[in-house]
Amino acid sequence: MHVDLASYADLAIVLVNSRHRTGADDLRRLDGPRRLDGLRDLDGLRDLLAGRPHLGGGTLRPRDLDAMRELRDQLHAVFTASAAGDHEQAAERLNELLIQHPVHPQLSAHDGLDWHLHVNEGGAVPDVYAARAAMGLAVRVAEHGIDRLRVCRTDGCGRVFLDTTKDRSRHHCPDHAADEDNVGDPGDPGDPGDAEGRAPDAPADGPPVSADATDGPRVSADAPNGRAGPRA
Repeated sequence: MHVDLASYADLAIVLVNSRHRTGADDLRRLDGPRRLDGLRDLDGLRDLLAGRPHLGGGTLRPRDLDAMRELRDQLHAVFTASAAGDHEQAAERLNELLIQHPVHPQLSAHDGLDWHLHVNEGGAVPDVYAARAAMGLAVRVAEHGIDRLRVCRTDGCGRVFLDTTKDRSRHHCPDHAADEDNVGDPGDPGDPGDAEGRAPDAPADGPPVSADATDGPRVSADAPNGRAGPRA
């Protein structure tokens, strides 16, 4: 059984997009929905982590909320650098996260399953979240190219997503896919991911992130079309 590291990229996208959460009550506002901070308090953090017991448990403290907000800003900077065409800067920021939050794999057998890999089973929630989100995003970059990290171009949106179209044509998040048609950009719908702007699951044996013997996994923007390649 393999660990699908690429699926952890969803954690990065969900966290960054918590900057633009819309409450159910706000959808009924005549003047348009307000944008709420999904990490406005500890309850917001609990909501973000709901359904993800693998990220750890225990009591969440204000310092955990602060750490998650900082991580969100760091991941957001990766997407904005890529969207601005500065792929080298995006790769450097992502590499910094990989160094700060290394992945610690370990073998585990439970619930009748054979031996398989788990990663970052222990530690504080922000540390586990950061390690998995950074590694997942790096695997996606290695597979699709760093230029696939996008910020929605719809005015006032700002949500991030992964463009998985064959011709790199998607410039709006799934919530504003209609805007793509309105500007006359036919593109290739490919597999746009889900409503959160997350990418579809990659094969478990997909292309690995290149590893440096000293620094561990790294991504590089040196290859053509923004595709990640080995760091010399």
